Amino acid sequence: MKRQFTLLLAIQILLAAGVALAQSNQPAPASQDAKMKWFREAKFGLFIHWGLYCIPAGEWKGQPIAGIGEWIMNRAKIPVTEYEQLAKQFNPVKFNAEEWVQMAQDAGMKYIVITSKHHDGFAMYHSTVSKYNVFDATPFHRDPLKELAAACARHNIKFGFYYSQSQDWHEPNGAGNTWDFGPDPKPDYDRYLQGKAEPQVKELLTGYGPVCLIWFDTPRNMQGERGTRFIDIVHSLQPATLIDGRLGVAGDYRSMGDNAIPNQVVKEDWEVPATLNNTWGFKKDDTNWKSPADLTFKLVDIVSKGGNYLLNVGPTSEGIIPQASQDNLRAVGRWLKINGEAIYGAGPTPFGDELGAIDNSQKDKKGNPLFVVAKDWRCTTKPGKLYLTIFKWPAGKLELSKVKDRVSKAYLLTASGHKSVKASQQGDRVSVTLPPQSPVEIASVLVLETH
Repeated sequence: MKRQFTLLLAIQILLAAGVALAQSNQPAPASQDAKMKWFREAKFGLFIHWGLYCIPAGEWKGQPIAGIGEWIMNRAKIPVTEYEQLAKQFNPVKFNAEEWVQMAQDAGMKYIVITSKHHDGFAMYHSTVSKYNVFDATPFHRDPLKELAAACARHNIKFGFYYSQSQDWHEPNGAGNTWDFGPDPKPDYDRYLQGKAEPQVKELLTGYGPVCLIWFDTPRNMQGERGTRFIDIVHSLQPATLIDGRLGVAGDYRSMGDNAIPNQVVKEDWEVPATLNNTWGFKKDDTNWKSPADLTFKLVDIVSKGGNYLLNVGPTSEGIIPQASQDNLRAVGRWLKINGEAIYGAGPTPFGDELGAIDNSQKDKKGNPLFVVAKDWRCTTKPGKLYLTIFKWPAGKLELSKVKDRVSKAYLLTASGHKSVKASQQGDRVSVTLPPQSPVEIASVLVLETH
């Protein structure tokens, strides 16, 4: 009986290894357009910042530490020997990968990116490169990223990894820890890259099935061939995996600044990483949650300018995504169930005036003339269709100009289906008669079919 069990276990391990290998060895895309296809369709993703920093949750030795939660080791200048002790406390017994992925699906998100290793150097997966990881160094003794990869596969949600390639405050040769290891750049920085960062990226690309993207960050000291080595690793192991815009050399798409939405259409592939409150990693005193209406506007605004919205949650040390985060994301998901065709796979606005205008009488933080954002409506597009998401409901009629094609049909998206409305056109000017009230909470989508 014991021999049968051992044989069965061995077969299961071999099958799992074979599946992982088959999943990771995906063929190279036929073109860059083919490689970007899923990204351009998805539009909305979930970012997850989870690590040891969620234990202090913004407080160290009884004192609140200013700044974002995942930077507490840096902001409080916590010695490595002290910060390491947090691993002994990390036991998120309420973590449930299925529940996390289900929440993302409820929110209408199409891909998930999670911190596999942030700047603190702690790996949130079972790494054989460094014992400083969630499986070996904590009482939890599980690989949550393996569980998330499996849950994403069940739900048909794409799965990717954030990886801090440059900063590693745990390693003497990594960038960023000047309080323990002296100023940057470290003389043996390449020893860190080749001994830890590069091998760990290889682990992520060979042990977790298809990886939709690697989200590198803070490209310090990435000159010369350093960035290219990471690109070569990704291309050799999973050529379909996207590389973000923060490696230090050109990736597959542009990463905007944190919470930085451009004012106008950007004619390339891009993404905005953004927070639900003021932090990425969990902070117990940060409850400044963005409302469902604000999140929905930002999503439509970003898509109308050609981008993707990667919206973050910071789970607690118990493994729970804060309830307010869940509630607000699910509210966006309910809106998307009615109006998703205006978002998924949609292109940017053909107009532009609706986005706002420069006010030369005011200055922004950099001293430049202020761009005043208009928030009445946004437009996204698909062949033969204009989707106007109306946030400020007009009285009686919506008047449009610069409509190049002929409008053949007009209707509103509602929970009960399409609701026809009357549209008239003279030249490039279109007038649409609307009902007295918006039929959908937050914003209603008016569809103009054209030819």
